[in-house]
Amino acid sequence: MLTRVAISAFAMAAGAFCALGQTSSVAAKPANLKTSTNWTSSKTADGQPDLQGLWTNVTLTPLERPKELGDKPYFTEQEAIDYQKKLNANLNKDRRDGGAAADLGRAYNDVWWDFGTQLVKTRRTSLVIDPPDGRVPPLTPEAQKAQEARRQAGQIMAGPEDLPLQLRCINWSTAGPPMLPSAYNNNYRILQVPGYVIILIEMIHDVRVIPLDGRPHLPQNVRQILGDSRGHWEGNTLVVDTTNFSDLTHFRGADRNLHLTERFTRTDQDTIIYQFTVDDPTAFTRQWTGEVPMLKFQGPIYEYACHEGNYSVANTLSGARAQDKAQGNK
Repeated sequence: MLTRVAISAFAMAAGAFCALGQTSSVAAKPANLKTSTNWTSSKTADGQPDLQGLWTNVTLTPLERPKELGDKPYFTEQEAIDYQKKLNANLNKDRRDGGAAADLGRAYNDVWWDFGTQLVKTRRTSLVIDPPDGRVPPLTPEAQKAQEARRQAGQIMAGPEDLPLQLRCINWSTAGPPMLPSAYNNNYRILQVPGYVIILIEMIHDVRVIPLDGRPHLPQNVRQILGDSRGHWEGNTLVVDTTNFSDLTHFRGADRNLHLTERFTRTDQDTIIYQFTVDDPTAFTRQWTGEVPMLKFQGPIYEYACHEGNYSVANTLSGARAQDKAQGNK
């Protein structure tokens, strides 16, 4: 069940990353991010590099580097351990400090949340690797105006169409594409058949079917929430080009001109390095790139039946009508 409280709680959890700063010294890149010299990529029956299996991108590493870390792309090993320990303590949903309002903001007990331990594995201070400051570039003035207009329209809540896609169990913006870690349900199944790569997304149970036959993108008047993806191989790397996003997606403030390039490279038996580049000149002041390790895990992935018992839409709209009545609005 997905609730507005859960969305708000995750936003607060993400914001907590920026409250925990470390020193500004630059640390060396950890050796465990390199491709294993003793591992050879296996192939599928039709000769594709094998990406198949169950993978998770769960991590405590924030999307953007906390500003107080400056130009520091990596923690030292001890800094990463200390940072992760502080984050886990701060994000623990079983805490009972702060009163009723804090408990409401935590939404679920800690068992339902999944933040993982990959921060210590990668030691990155942000998932954004370009620009060098580890921050998402600013929106253009036009995109800022559009974002504010959407925010104001979302306050009206006249009907379900005014509510976020997450609340309506239609799409979770970070689940993909691009595929970013969330507070839970960070799992994916990759399946390869001749001519296609298929990615099952646990969050809201979406599926991406990516053709590899070189076909052109859909006509520009055909728009989809997950965009229109086309893939090809560059050596052992799967490169996926996605366009034709709908006006409902708005990833980090992006618009319908979003052009996304993803790269999946298996570096050893248990790791895929997932890299994505966001190119949207009408929304962002420059391109930007992120990188997330995906680790193999033992399944299964259970169906995320978001609609079952989801009272969020009815309760949110009911609350909005009660607020309208209290304020004398029709």
